[in-house]
Order: sequence, then structure tokens, then C-alpha cells
Amino acid sequence: MRALPARRIATPVLCASLLLGAAGPAIAAENDSPDSSAQAAARAPVPGAASLLAQVKTLGDVGGVVGAVTKLLTDILKADNGQLPAAEATKHAEAVKAAITAATGAGPALPKTPAVPKTPAVPEAPAVPKAMSSDDKAAPADLKGDALKALQSAVDALVKAATGGDVAAVVAAVPTVLTGLVNLVAATLLGGGLPAPNLPGLPALPKLPTDAVPVPLPAAPAL
Repeated sequence: MRALPARRIATPVLCASLLLGAAGPAIAAENDSPDSSAQAAARAPVPGAASLLAQVKTLGDVGGVVGAVTKLLTDILKADNGQLPAAEATKHAEAVKAAITAATGAGPALPKTPAVPKTPAVPEAPAVPKAMSSDDKAAPADLKGDALKALQSAVDALVKAATGGDVAAVVAAVPTVLTGLVNLVAATLLGGGLPAPNLPGLPALPKLPTDAVPVPLPAAPAL
């Protein structure tokens, strides 16, 4: 086969180079267009997203626990004499445990705040003693955690009753589990950092107890 002359080969290459050279600025302009900048801005998270995600996770975790426990309760109450096969009861127990474990875990990590330069140490003022009466009670350190632990214990007792052939034990265990669910929802609403409800006509939620009673400072001596 005869080789093509170098002149005939160079002509198409030159044309392609000219086309690419002309299209280059247009491609660059497209990449730098306002639409590209708008798309990049649209992908940025909303302000305060980390805090809002933590609240969403809290509600999602509670929903997972409520769903798993209510499914267990429904199947037990529909079963003959409240008894479930061992395999089915185990499946329910594992689902509840997994949901409680997920709800116990930490929420999404919040963004780190920039380091603040250290300031010279300031001498501490003498501490003011706190007056505590015998009737004062410290608030629980973790309301939600306590509610989850109590609910897990109640569910364990219910599963045991639903596989042990004791109908009376099932009847006694079901209200305890229901109360545990209510306690979990209440603890989440009161101590989970969620927005306060604003439904018109809704009664005001009770305030959490404080761990100490404020002590008034002594009056200054008369001049």
C-alpha cells in the first residue's frame, strides 16, 4: 500500500488543531460561568446543619425504638395467650436491642470551633457555698439514657413472659413496656435539645428540676 504524502496527513491535523484552539476559550468560559458557581453554592450545607442533623437523628432514633417495640407488642397481643415461638420472640428482641443501641449512640459530629488564644490566668474568686435542703433532688444526668435502660429491661421481661407460657406475666409486662415507651418519648422531648412545641392549645410542658437552689449573695455592709 502506498504511503500517504506528508502534506495530505498534515492538513487534517492542522484543521483539528484550529478547531480545538477555537473551542478552548468557550469550554473554559462554560466552566467559569455563573451557573457553575451557583451549582457549587447549592451543594454547600445550610447554616447550622450539624445542629439540625443532631435533632433529626434524635427523632429518628426514637422512632426506630418505638417502631420495634410496638411491633413486638402488637404480635404478642394478637398471639394466642400472648405466646410467641422462640425464634420469632428472639427476632423481635434483637430488633429492639439494635434500635436501643442506635438511640444510645452519639449524634453527628459538630464542626470544631477555631482555637481561641489563651489569655493570662485570672485569680479565681472564692467559691460561694451552696445551700441544699434535704428536699432538693439532683436532676438525672441522662434522662434519655435512663429511659432506654428501663425500656430494655421491660422488653426483656416481656419477651420472657411471651415465651414462658405465663399469660398473667404477659398481662403484667405489657403496661410496663408501654410506660417505658412514654418515658422515652417524654425524656427525648424534655431533654433532647429539640424545639419547643408550639401547637395552639397544647398545655405547657413541665420544667426539669434543677440540681441546686440559687443562693442569694450577702448584702453589702451599711456605710
